[in-house]
Amino acid sequence: MNIDKNSMCLYAVTDRTWLNGEKLKQQVEKAIEGGATIIQLREKELKFEDFLKEAIDIKEVCNRFNVPFIVNDDIEIAVKSNADGIHIGQEDISLIKARKIAENKIIGVSVQTVEQAVEAEKNGADYLGVGAVFSTSTKLDASIVSIETLKNICKSVKIPVVAIGGISEKNIMKLKGTGIDGVAVVSAIFSKEDIKNAAQNLLKLSKECIKE
Repeated sequence: MNIDKNSMCLYAVTDRTWLNGEKLKQQVEKAIEGGATIIQLREKELKFEDFLKEAIDIKEVCNRFNVPFIVNDDIEIAVKSNADGIHIGQEDISLIKARKIAENKIIGVSVQTVEQAVEAEKNGADYLGVGAVFSTSTKLDASIVSIETLKNICKSVKIPVVAIGGISEKNIMKLKGTGIDGVAVVSAIFSKEDIKNAAQNLLKLSKECIKE
């Protein structure tokens, strides 16, 4: 399934760390109101039933705003919640197998090298997540992808490329001129007291960043 490159501009990835009594779907709604163009539900600890309920709730929010909804890693949750897509890493289910199960869904793949990027595109990925481009507290084991490698990946593929990892309003402009189609952020939106305002600011910066 092809995805509109404009949907990649501000890719918000959820995190339960900063709920502070709110429901995740409330925070997702604020992020979308602020300008998030695509939402990924990322859950590493929830039991299956709770994960599925969360996915169904957030899918409903995304539907209301006509924003694509992606589930991280879990293809069964993606299928059962009727998510628009799934995002997989190099260690997760293979892309070829994922495509057989989720034939008509958007499939994004995490890559760190030109070789991985070219392979993912060849095997049917709809978009790529490249990172970590900066050090990140969200994924402590993530190794850093250089700006030069990011540029080379963007030149090597035709599908959309999103940079991820430690991106904030303070460093996002370092990615200008790399050829990316957007940025994926976690704490830069969801750790903020005013989620909507944080998303608004990042959307402006991202649009500036991806201008040719």
